[in-house]
Amino acid sequence: MSRISKTLYYLDIAKTVAGRGTCLRRKFGAIIVKDDVIVSTGYAGAPRGRANCCDLNSCLRDKMNIPRGERYELCRSVHAEANAIIAAGRDRMLGSTLYLACVDPKTGDAVGDTCCCQMCKRLVINAGIEKVVVLEEGDEFTVYEVADWIENDDSLGQIGY
Repeated sequence: MSRISKTLYYLDIAKTVAGRGTCLRRKFGAIIVKDDVIVSTGYAGAPRGRANCCDLNSCLRDKMNIPRGERYELCRSVHAEANAIIAAGRDRMLGSTLYLACVDPKTGDAVGDTCCCQMCKRLVINAGIEKVVVLEEGDEFTVYEVADWIENDDSLGQIGY
């Protein structure tokens, strides 16, 4: 009997969490794991008490034809990574791994070539998360070392204010 790897196990859970997402463009699910224990989960959705895009059947970024990866300040949702971080205690996140899955809301298929946006990268860094594992297509995944973002990611504003 062959068993699924731990990485794919956690990515499958992140993909299931993404199913709770309320975004019309992409559904993201995130789980934070430390010492083989799930610390928290999060999916993309409007802040508590606010209407979700799926309930409104409307997305401002779509209406404005804003490309993927741009103008997130106009997005109604709190991102999956942010929701997972909000739900966890920092002591449990130090040295942890965040597993991230993106799903096409129309097909339910995993969407490859995704990662944390610049805002979420900053949150991941401050939370003390060590690695981010992102589901690609099929059983493929990419592992990001957060230390590399700190040292090498110019998109995070290395120049200053």
